[in-house]
Amino acid sequence: MPEDSRDTNTAAREHLEDGTDRAVAGFDDGVVDVLAWLLDTDTRARIFVYLRQHPYSTSDEVADGTGLYPSTVREAVAELAADSIVDRRKRHAEGAGNNPYEYTAIPPSDLVADTVGRVQRGLNSVFNLDARLGDSDDDTASHDTPVRIEVEDASPEADTAADDT
Repeated sequence: MPEDSRDTNTAAREHLEDGTDRAVAGFDDGVVDVLAWLLDTDTRARIFVYLRQHPYSTSDEVADGTGLYPSTVREAVAELAADSIVDRRKRHAEGAGNNPYEYTAIPPSDLVADTVGRVQRGLNSVFNLDARLGDSDDDTASHDTPVRIEVEDASPEADTAADDT
């Protein structure tokens, strides 16, 4: 009888582990989908995730870790660096030779703040279009920033800090 309960426990544990693995994979896919939307491509999202997990990696290390072609990674990290989504610095190695660049991704909160700013500027451009074309009689068209997007921290610590002010 004890052996039967061990088999049942093992089967239950394996079932739970399988369910956990599926949930984690689904969560990871969802995060990558959101990042792909924020960063414009799945490639850039995969690189961002890799660099968050492995900061100060070279483009070759990113290529090895993500399974992307090295040339694709080099092009994408150059764009991400130009967009200030990743930081780039020279890796200092002992001895003679080439010191490659290493990259690290900005915090996700900074990425979201940047995205909110881009969306806000885009909406402002749309709302100010009539004023720029001279076709508006509306008083609101003269405002420079008709749209303002605020992102608040929903963590309990933020609620406590807000209550203290």
